[in-house]
Amino acid sequence: MTTRRHFLLGLAALPLATRASAQAPLNIVATTGMIADAARQVGGDLVTVKGLMGPGVDPHSYRQTRSDIVALTRADLVLWHGLYLEAQMEEFFQDLARKRQVVAVADSLPRDRLRAHAQYADKFDPHVWMSPRLWKDVIPAVRDALTAASPDAAETFAANAVAYQADIDRLAAYAAEAMAKVPEAKRVLVTAHDAFGYFGQDFDIEVLGIQGISTESEAGLNRIAQLVDVLVDRQISAVFVESSVSDRNIRALVEGAASKGHTVRIGGELYSDAMGPDGSYEGTYLGMIDHNVTVIAGALGADVPARGMDGKLTVGL
Repeated sequence: MTTRRHFLLGLAALPLATRASAQAPLNIVATTGMIADAARQVGGDLVTVKGLMGPGVDPHSYRQTRSDIVALTRADLVLWHGLYLEAQMEEFFQDLARKRQVVAVADSLPRDRLRAHAQYADKFDPHVWMSPRLWKDVIPAVRDALTAASPDAAETFAANAVAYQADIDRLAAYAAEAMAKVPEAKRVLVTAHDAFGYFGQDFDIEVLGIQGISTESEAGLNRIAQLVDVLVDRQISAVFVESSVSDRNIRALVEGAASKGHTVRIGGELYSDAMGPDGSYEGTYLGMIDHNVTVIAGALGADVPARGMDGKLTVGL
């Protein structure tokens, strides 16, 4: 597993020469949409960013394609998440780091702030973007990676990072206010897999996932039966599908509850491991979390603005 030491070594390996200028922007390849968005926000006009995993793509099972390999080997800087999120690509990135500038940005987070993985020793829940306060603290790692690759742009990267962190602070404040309006009896979030643990910690809501932290884990019939009983016993009225995970198991919950005389509806589609459509507000980190908060809070009984924090959400998602 990549460690904080490997993260620091990755930064140390970056060249001291300036790689980005007005004539030649820094060429960055990022794995997830969340990291790609952070690189664009911090890098501004001084970078070009290619994200490998687009809307609806599951990073837990993603494997690099031939075109990905070409892009990665030609990049000035490669940013990936770490914390075993891109499980199928870890060996590739470790090999690539011997030749290219590769940094696992979430590995910069102190381990005592992470959720331990019950099934695997020394592994942690990688879904840190679900907590705005944690994701805010990943931004300095992105800034430092860009700065190490392009020292002459350090001041620009630093200023952009501060501005972006302020935006994330505002998002966190909106999320806290919206989620606080959910009635106590309805503070249960049921989703396809356990991607919302940090969200639950931040906003004091119980989270129940059918699958485990990775979508590669199996959801047995016993787990579905257990959750059906929870829905019925606690009279939970809404469950949520995810854009990057099949809705099959969630619909099995709805049908199972109905067979026991309890009506459960799909509260909405959430963005868990991937952001919304390219070019949309939901296709940014701020929009992704704004959407999730607004959909969850609204479906669980809170009075929240239909179009979110700044009125930018797409109606009818």
